[in-house]
Amino acid sequence: MENLSTDKVTIKNPADIAIIVGYFVMVISVGIWSMLRTKRGTVGGYFLAGRTMTWWPVGASLFASNIGSGHFVGLAGTGAASGIAVGGFEWNALFIVLLLGWLFVPVYLTAGVITMPQYLKKRFGGTRISLYLSVISLFMYIFTKISVDMFSGAVFIQQALGWNIYVAVIALLLITALYTVTGGLAALMYTDTVQTFVIIAGAFFLTGYSFAEVGGYNALLAKYSAAMPTNVSSMDPQRYNISSRCYTPRQDAFSLLRDPTTGDMPWPGVVFGIAIVGGWYWCTDQVIVQRCLAARSLTHVKAGCIMCGYLKLLPMFLMVFPGMISRVLYPEEVGCVVPEICKMVCGTEVGCSNIAYPKLVVSVMPNGLRGLMLAVMLAALMSSLASIFNSSSTLFTMDIWTRIRPQATERELIVVGRVWVLCIVAVSICWIPVVQAAQSGQLFDYIQSISSYLAPPITAVFFLAVFVKRVNEKGAFWGLVGGLAMGLCRMLPEFWFGTGSCIFPSNCPFLVCGIHYLHFAIILFFCTSVLVLLVSYCTEPIDDEHLYRLVFSLRHSKEERKDLDWEQEEKGRRARRKAEEKKRASINSDTVVQEEGKSGIRLLIGRLFGQGASSRDCEEDAPEVSELMPDISEEPVWKYTVDANAVVMMTVAVFMWGYYA
Repeated sequence: MENLSTDKVTIKNPADIAIIVGYFVMVISVGIWSMLRTKRGTVGGYFLAGRTMTWWPVGASLFASNIGSGHFVGLAGTGAASGIAVGGFEWNALFIVLLLGWLFVPVYLTAGVITMPQYLKKRFGGTRISLYLSVISLFMYIFTKISVDMFSGAVFIQQALGWNIYVAVIALLLITALYTVTGGLAALMYTDTVQTFVIIAGAFFLTGYSFAEVGGYNALLAKYSAAMPTNVSSMDPQRYNISSRCYTPRQDAFSLLRDPTTGDMPWPGVVFGIAIVGGWYWCTDQVIVQRCLAARSLTHVKAGCIMCGYLKLLPMFLMVFPGMISRVLYPEEVGCVVPEICKMVCGTEVGCSNIAYPKLVVSVMPNGLRGLMLAVMLAALMSSLASIFNSSSTLFTMDIWTRIRPQATERELIVVGRVWVLCIVAVSICWIPVVQAAQSGQLFDYIQSISSYLAPPITAVFFLAVFVKRVNEKGAFWGLVGGLAMGLCRMLPEFWFGTGSCIFPSNCPFLVCGIHYLHFAIILFFCTSVLVLLVSYCTEPIDDEHLYRLVFSLRHSKEERKDLDWEQEEKGRRARRKAEEKKRASINSDTVVQEEGKSGIRLLIGRLFGQGASSRDCEEDAPEVSELMPDISEEPVWKYTVDANAVVMMTVAVFMWGYYA
């Protein structure tokens, strides 16, 4: 154990500390400045301005929404553990974003929807499918986004400052609360784009320093296969029967497509399974689709998708390769396999590959640049957390709580929303030990495995809803329920028995857990699709008059569409809203007079907690958004230009896949 450097390189020098403090002061200052200068109609203004977004903000926003500190920690960690195959998740997106821009967004635009549950409600009628989507989205927010983001941020803090991981999580949440309260949405709008470019620039710097440290790409090819911890032989063989395959780098580490049975990332799963999970994320997730719906025209949507696709080429070189270099440079820590040593290095016994990227940041980067990199990572992470907190709170209060208590007042909804955020934070903290131990400590594998058990039914239903007119509400609902049951039959035993590690294999029966999670995603997608079609063809079809501009084949239809029962519910909601407004009319007129007499401190507190803007501003703007939904006509010159660029991008993608296959 004498070869293990137990003294961690922590950030203590004045240059790094000054950069970190200065960066956070700047972010919070920008938040306060933007908050004070923003008018009351910020949300409505945001949606209306979004309808004029051009292609390059759309593309940058798609990439920024996708890439977070979880990517840096997870991709580098899995790259360190098993090589470049994890980059297939990123390069598969080059094809999926084209499906988004060319096939799915035209239907969403002509449908005139703003949210994905709203599309399913228009397409099928009823409320149970949209309610299901809201609940499953909340579940996946907690178990694949919030807990993972908190864990990856805590790993950075743990490596940089040497803190306990739970102390780091609590500190992260406190700073996020401060950031959210003082900055809010306006601050995110002003800082996110800058942070994205700084993160990419910082990642380029780190990649350059890393390759210089290891001796170049050819040196990485030569040295990675020998990046093994040297302290395994000193362990008691009676206590641990550690096979050499547990700490020896894979022979196929530099191959994207691996053996379908023995590979850790089998090629059928990499090609088809990732495409199914990616279809859910890129083509049906609210955060991603909303960026496209905000574009000026369909041509700008397509161009933005192409830009995002080109940017998705970068993670392989900016995250996966640096993770592999980290294992070469620090094989004792990043490649550790002995439980006691791993526990000492990173706090978990199943492996420390997740520290690969943070270890590089704190060890290779020079003073000042190291502090900036860490600060930007954490700031981007916290803005991501703030957005997720806001989205999940909105989903719960507006889609679930209003069904439990239809008569809930606006004040009650605000209180429920804030309490819900506290609840999901508590659940996420309790879930962190599972995140640490799952998939042998490889964060990205954990994210993708959860998605593979829950997302394929959603992908199947959206795919069939857009492209098959005959699919109806009963088929879609029972397909979702059946798919969820199948997914849980795999996911729950895996968590009960544990995913295991090379030293401590899981006791989960092979029949249940033996199928690779990407292969399981393919099976689950196929079974859900068959169930949806079977039930739909055995029940009454939906008439075309309810489907105009809601399916791909009818996207150019000019006939008037009769929405199933969505319109009646919307009328009822508007009637309730008008009744509430009448009740508040006299109170609001008095409140304006009272606000003028408020002290400056009370007004500031009201602004800080988001009570300075009138909620009616947002409500009054909502109808205008749908009225301004763009059509899908395109100018021939620009249409052929983006189509040609799509072909070029696919050619580049095929070349990269072929080169590394």
